[in-house]
Amino acid sequence: MPHPLRQRDFRLLFAGRTLSLVGDAALPAALALAVLRATGSTSALALVLGCAMVPKLLLLPVGGVIADRLRARTVALGTDLVRCAAQLFTGLQLLGGEPSLVLIGAAEAVGGAASAFAMPCLYPLVACTVPAEGRQRANALMATAESASKLAGPALAGVLVLTAGPGWAFLLDAGTFAASAALLALVRVGHVPLPRRSFRADLAEGWSEVRTRAWYWPSLLGHAVSNLAISVLLVLGPGVAVRELGGEGVWVAVVQAGAVGLLVGNLAASRVRPRRPVLVANLLAAGFALPLAVFAAAPGAGYAIAAYGVAMVGLGFLNPVWQTTVQNAIPATALARVTSYDWLLSLGAMPLGYALAPLTAETWSPAVPLVAAALLVAAAGLATALIPPVRRFERPPAEAPASPAAPGAEAEADS
Repeated sequence: MPHPLRQRDFRLLFAGRTLSLVGDAALPAALALAVLRATGSTSALALVLGCAMVPKLLLLPVGGVIADRLRARTVALGTDLVRCAAQLFTGLQLLGGEPSLVLIGAAEAVGGAASAFAMPCLYPLVACTVPAEGRQRANALMATAESASKLAGPALAGVLVLTAGPGWAFLLDAGTFAASAALLALVRVGHVPLPRRSFRADLAEGWSEVRTRAWYWPSLLGHAVSNLAISVLLVLGPGVAVRELGGEGVWVAVVQAGAVGLLVGNLAASRVRPRRPVLVANLLAAGFALPLAVFAAAPGAGYAIAAYGVAMVGLGFLNPVWQTTVQNAIPATALARVTSYDWLLSLGAMPLGYALAPLTAETWSPAVPLVAAALLVAAAGLATALIPPVRRFERPPAEAPASPAAPGAEAEADS
C-alpha cells in the first residue's frame, strides 16, 4: 500500500486541512485577549464563545444530511469560504479600533454554523480519497497535523497578539481557510448520490444507522462521558495546579505534556492496527480516569504531568483507530450523518462539564467532582467494553462493501 501522501487527492486534502488547523489553533488565545481588551469582562467572552457553540450543536445533524446529499468536497469547500469571510470580518473589526461585541458575536455564530456543516465532511473526504487499507495511516496523519498545530498555534497567536494585535490572528485564519478552499477545489472524490427523499427521511435514516449498530451507539455514549470528564479537568485542573502543585508553570507543563502525548499516540496509530479496534478504543478512553484521580489526590507536580501525558497518548491513539473503523464499517451514503451524531454527543457533553465542575467544587471541594468524573469515565469505558458487540467487533477487511467509490469516480462531474 503506497503512503497516503503519495496519492494526489489526499495530499491536497491533507495540506488544506493542516493550514486551516494552524489558523484555528491560534484563535482561542487571540479571541480571549481581543474580547477582554475590548470589554474587560469574562462574561462577554463566555457570550461570544456561546455564540459559536450553540449553532454548531443545533445544526450538526443538518450538516450531516447535507454532506451526504451533496458531495462532501462541495460542502467543505463552501464552509471554508464562509468561515474565511467570518474570520476576515472579525479581524477587520478588531483592527478598526472600537470593535462591536454584537458584530463579533454574530460573526462567530456564522462561523460556528459553518463548522456544523464542515465537521461531518471530514470522514467522507478521507474515505473517498484513500483506499480502505490505508485509512488508518491517513487518519493518523490528520491527527498528527492537528496535534502539531495545537503546539504551534498558541505560540503563533502570542507573537501576533503581542506584536501586531489580535486582529491579525483572525486575518491569518481567514487566509488559511481561503487556501484550504483553493486546495479542496482541486481534490477529486467519488460520490454515491442518495435517492430523492424528504429531509426528515434522510435524518431518520441516519439515526437508524446509528441505532441499529450495537457496537456504535454505546461507544458514542462512552465518548460523551469521556468529553464530560475532560471538561471537568480543564475547568478545575488549573486551579489545583496553582494552589496545590506549584503554580501556573505546572499547568503549562501539564498542557504541553498532553500535547506531546497526543502526538505520540497519533504516530503510534499510523503503525499499529488492533484486531478489535472498538474494544481498544473504549478501554483507552477509560484511561482518562488516571489524571482525574491524580489531580484529585494532588500528590505532586510530576505525577500530574505524567498522568495527563499518558492519558493523552491513549486518546491520540484511539482517535485515528475509531475514525478508520467508522469509515470502513458505515455505508458511504450515510457516513456524514452517522458521524454528525458522534460530534453532537461529544461536543454537547463538554458544556455540561464546564457548568457542573465549578458548582460542585464550590459546594464541596475540587476533589469531589474530579473523583466523580474519574469513576464515571472508568465505569463508562469498562461497561462499554463488556457489551458483546463492542468486544467482538473485528477490523473490517480492506474490501468491505461499505467502502465508498474509488478516488476519481464520477470525475467528470467533480472536476
